[in-house]
Amino acid sequence: MRLGLSVDEMKKIVNYFRGEGRNPTDIELQSIGQAWSEHCCYKSSKSFLNEFIFTIDHPDVLSRGDAGVMAFDDNYGYALRIESHNHPSAIEPYGGAATGIGGILRDVVCMGAQPIGLVDSLCFGPINGGMEISSDVEHSKYILNGVVLGIRDYGNRVGVPTVSGGFFFDSGYTNNCLVNVACLGIVKKQDVISNHASGPGELMILLGGKTGRDGIHGVTFASSDLKLSSSEDSRGSVQLGDPITEEPTIHACIDVNQKKLITGMKDLGGGGLSCVIGEMALNAGCGVDVNLDKVPLKNDNLAPWEIWISESQERMMVTCKPENVNRILEIFDMWGISAVVIAKTTDTKRARVFWKEQKIFDMDLQFLTGGPIYNRPYVSPQISKKADEIYPAVKISNDTIKALISDLNVASKEWAIRQYDHEVRGSTVLHPLVGKINKTGPGDASVVMPVPGRYKGLAIAIGCNPWFTSENPYNGGMSCVDEACRNIVAVGAMPHSLTDCLNFGNPEKPERLGEFREAVKGIGDLCKSLRLPIPSGNVSFYNEALGGKCILPTPTILGCGLIEDIRKLISADIKEEGNKLFLIGMTKDEMGGSLFFRKFGGRGGNVPEVKAENLMSLTKKMLFAMDKKLIKSCHDCSDGGLAVAAAEMCISGDIGLNMHLSSMNSLTTSQKLFSESNTRWIIEVPEHNVSAIKRIFGCDATCIGITGGDRLTIKDADVDISVEEMRKVWNEPLWNSLGDRFE
Repeated sequence: MRLGLSVDEMKKIVNYFRGEGRNPTDIELQSIGQAWSEHCCYKSSKSFLNEFIFTIDHPDVLSRGDAGVMAFDDNYGYALRIESHNHPSAIEPYGGAATGIGGILRDVVCMGAQPIGLVDSLCFGPINGGMEISSDVEHSKYILNGVVLGIRDYGNRVGVPTVSGGFFFDSGYTNNCLVNVACLGIVKKQDVISNHASGPGELMILLGGKTGRDGIHGVTFASSDLKLSSSEDSRGSVQLGDPITEEPTIHACIDVNQKKLITGMKDLGGGGLSCVIGEMALNAGCGVDVNLDKVPLKNDNLAPWEIWISESQERMMVTCKPENVNRILEIFDMWGISAVVIAKTTDTKRARVFWKEQKIFDMDLQFLTGGPIYNRPYVSPQISKKADEIYPAVKISNDTIKALISDLNVASKEWAIRQYDHEVRGSTVLHPLVGKINKTGPGDASVVMPVPGRYKGLAIAIGCNPWFTSENPYNGGMSCVDEACRNIVAVGAMPHSLTDCLNFGNPEKPERLGEFREAVKGIGDLCKSLRLPIPSGNVSFYNEALGGKCILPTPTILGCGLIEDIRKLISADIKEEGNKLFLIGMTKDEMGGSLFFRKFGGRGGNVPEVKAENLMSLTKKMLFAMDKKLIKSCHDCSDGGLAVAAAEMCISGDIGLNMHLSSMNSLTTSQKLFSESNTRWIIEVPEHNVSAIKRIFGCDATCIGITGGDRLTIKDADVDISVEEMRKVWNEPLWNSLGDRFE
């Protein structure tokens, strides 16, 4: 039956039905299989999340529902949520990614929020050859192309801008890509709605798309390792997306909510009706009676259990008082959206399902939706250390710089960005690419203006470093948070909240769970110190394929920041010749997991640490200096360290830089240039503001050069390269690999 349950879990079910004095029906067993899946009940991760994440509170948290909601200003809140669609995208890239976008949009809508921005964080295997691939595995180039097209087509057609994201390439993702998608929304505080009914005697209205066989066993498929046979035997678990139905569904749901006609709203995601109905009832302290034969179907020959667990897309559930039903149905009809009453809440705390007046399901809701919680054994991971370091023998030259900026993890992502509409809705004020037209370079965070006519902005950025996390999960988890914060601060915003998608291997393997625990602990420890809440998130386990090969442990952090006046935004492109460049923050001998080591054969080394007090202090100083308009441009130091960050600023500004390292501490030249120590930025400062910058930052500010000309020169290394040549090697890799035509 593809329930995906363990022997111990089956024994618990046996005991339950012995207590009921009967055997289970097929629909009851299928329902438990969905509700007790890792994807739905977080049975392997909840104990760690309770310990390190859920205890972080903040007065600006308005709701922790299907999406988190944070206070934006006195009248509005913003919703944020990130979700994985890894397994579906691995076997059906276009559909898997597209339905990931559809699902994350509905998570935000069911909080009462209007979606205002999409974000994607994508991990793939190498796309330029040089790897052995089984004939049973799709090539990473095919998967990447399908994923980007799926995100493009769904997001563009539903009319929500894709404003930020990230691409990460490593052989560890060859057979198990990661597709993490996020959505931001805006909602009046008075319109924030719960994801459950308010009490007995309410009606449940199913609306949106029809129910079919697509998406059956989706959550159990997502809660097990990929196999060679998955492409064939699990293809039906991938849902079919329809953005043309989703778009009016969003409008209709927001309409009935703003008119105060509904008491609760939830999207039909993992587990379909089997999960959403039980959760909406139980969280209100109710039971529910369901007339399953009322559900609109794509195919007339679906069995009741298939209808019950199908994850067909574009479906929502709302609860309401009986007196509001007719008005709600009229509004959905006006929007051209199918809507039908299929259930009623009761005071029994049991779910009963009827098929043509015959009862086929009768279970205690707490037993059904509670699910098991495990404290599985874990092994603390071995971490990379300085004592184990193997340093590559590399002569620093123009070729070194070109090798780093042309690496797919640094090179331009314009091939994808230009396919996404990041301008629709007209609220995007700082884009993924910054600088001069046709000579743009990478930005740090994107910024949207959620409320028309108000200058307050919402900054959005991704923090993700699987290589740090692989070498040292605790430091890696912290580093992801630091990177998201650095990116937000770099544009002039104050970090305000995070949402996380935690992608790891099989939690039943102690070493995999040990990596997870340490990464979550790192994230939680830093966020507690920073008082940064995580009001929503997602865990994706079982990212292993083909004989137990595991992905890199990949926590993905989406950070949101607030900026009071978008007219004070800062971008990463150098603005003028003759300005001083300062490095803010301390560079240390922390080469573990660095791009320089990965590119040139280095091993071991210390993985960068994060000091919360330092991050808080420098954030306040940086934002103060920006508010006083002392800084012309700012860019964070991340992949490739100082050298790559400086090159990117030259590329986006189309201005050269005469760089020197003599004022930096006593590290080797390669450590100064390529260490990826956290909490560092490069800022461009006019000469008349230099004394003020030194006064604000003190010893944390180091002058590293002066802007001008059309070349990047590094006095302490054999580097003298034109900005145009750097732009060429930075811009071409993805275009050369994937073609210059959008299909």
